[in-house]
Amino acid sequence: MPTYQFEALDRTGQEIRDVLEAASEEEAQVTIQKMGYFITKISVKKMKKAAAKKGGDGRKRAFAIGGVKSKQLTTFTRQLSILQDAGLPILRSLKILENQQKPGRLKNSLMDTCDDIEGGSTLSEAMSQSPKAFDRLYVNMIKAGEAGGALETILKRLAEFQERSLSLKRKIKGALIYPIVVVMVAVLILTFIMIFIVPKFISIFDDFGVDLPPMTVLLVKISYACVHYWWGIPGIPISIWLMVKLLRKFKGGRMGWDLFTMKMPIFGPLIEKSILARTTRTLGTLVSSGVPILEGLNITRETAGNAMFEFMFTKIGEQIREGESIAKPMKEFSKCKFQPFAAFFWTFFIPGIGILMYLLKMNQTVVDDLTVNMVDVGEETGELDTMLYKVADTYDEEVEVLTETLMSLMEPLLIIFLGGAVGFIVIALFLPLVKLISALSG
Repeated sequence: MPTYQFEALDRTGQEIRDVLEAASEEEAQVTIQKMGYFITKISVKKMKKAAAKKGGDGRKRAFAIGGVKSKQLTTFTRQLSILQDAGLPILRSLKILENQQKPGRLKNSLMDTCDDIEGGSTLSEAMSQSPKAFDRLYVNMIKAGEAGGALETILKRLAEFQERSLSLKRKIKGALIYPIVVVMVAVLILTFIMIFIVPKFISIFDDFGVDLPPMTVLLVKISYACVHYWWGIPGIPISIWLMVKLLRKFKGGRMGWDLFTMKMPIFGPLIEKSILARTTRTLGTLVSSGVPILEGLNITRETAGNAMFEFMFTKIGEQIREGESIAKPMKEFSKCKFQPFAAFFWTFFIPGIGILMYLLKMNQTVVDDLTVNMVDVGEETGELDTMLYKVADTYDEEVEVLTETLMSLMEPLLIIFLGGAVGFIVIALFLPLVKLISALSG
């Protein structure tokens, strides 16, 4: 039977601190009220974590690698918010959801969380001990909900935030998967043709001594390169990936790569607007949950996943400490001056005109004037969270429109690319054949 420690006031207003044993917290409250006390605080008497786990029901933790999937955590948060809205005690809710989970990281973390709560910790304190399952954003929102006595409301907001973020990720992944798969299949087919089909035609032309037209000569050179340097087909992309990975280990390299990806043609606007939607929704959710603005900015910076936005939120926090508002430093630090690594990536990936394109895009901001003005109005009216939500909704819609536009553009472009490649191969092979047949007929 658990032991509860409580603080209460007697009929004279004197503070009482004591402990008692009871089957549940509700039974303990009834007992204390029968004693004539007014309860101000009650909790399970805190035990050592090891002792709490030892006294458990012998549950074993499954071996788990990595963190918790976004979809799994989102489902858990939504279910927890429903159970809390129904009025169930938090410990019982967690145990119900823990029993539903498959063996893995989340189930292990929920076991630890339940043990910590039974040992006297609060929900936010218990969750903070499992950072691979519950990140800083999650823990701070739970902490704000506990402090404000509105945990079920905060859980609903958190679930909605996660659902919107997950939906945005799915849209972007959906837009990228189709062209990537088509390009990979096209590369495999063309490589097969170059390595196994074209050399057979070349041997026929050599046997008959046919003079090859320029198109066929180019095709022969490409086929020769594919046959003798086939390792470059997977090797070049892997080498580029490793180079980017290595450069991103440095602060300047990470900033340069993130600036390049946000401003590059075709996919740049999609990446930039998706980051804006995610960061503004994160900050809006934290502010509406009662998290202090400086703490909210720090959490948003850590979850931004982009060096440029991390730089901007850091500067905003510094300016707020000096008495500034959010809007002014947001506008001032939403663009970066000349960045050598960004110039390198532009030159490397877009030879010839890349550096010129970078110089033209260099002074473009990552946060437009509309967002800055909406944040400014939100600060003046005391509805910053509402304005941030509206900004996030606006960018969500723009991401959806961009995704649909890219999908509609990619299909004809890929068809043109494949048709052009196949047409080039067919024409290059048939021109010498036609010449050979004409010579034989004559």
